[in-house]
Amino acid sequence: MTIPNRISAISLFVDDVAASKAFYADLFGVTPIFEDEVSAAFKFGETVINLLRSDQANDIVAPDKVGARTDGSRFQLTVWLDDVEAIASDLKRRGIAFNGPIDRPWGLRTINFVDPSGHSWEVAQRL
Repeated sequence: MTIPNRISAISLFVDDVAASKAFYADLFGVTPIFEDEVSAAFKFGETVINLLRSDQANDIVAPDKVGARTDGSRFQLTVWLDDVEAIASDLKRRGIAFNGPIDRPWGLRTINFVDPSGHSWEVAQRL
């Protein structure tokens, strides 16, 4: 098997596509590259983040099933930016709860927040 050299797309299962789309567009300043009634996709560099309504996702994760929002976070997406303090200020101004900034022993300063469907995002800055 060939080892992949990048992740091309990540699908996040959401309860409310419109609310999630508005959250991502507002927070990250991105515009959907595709959208319909059950999904909205955004380009982050070379990676596509696809927001897919949860009730439409069982077919793509079969033979498993989509977990419930109440089960808690099961993964985290990390983006590296240059100024964690500025992001923390922006999240605070928007009323978005977050944890941090925290200086991690592995050389990063981080904050963490969750989107409307409970997906964990970490913003990291090299120390």
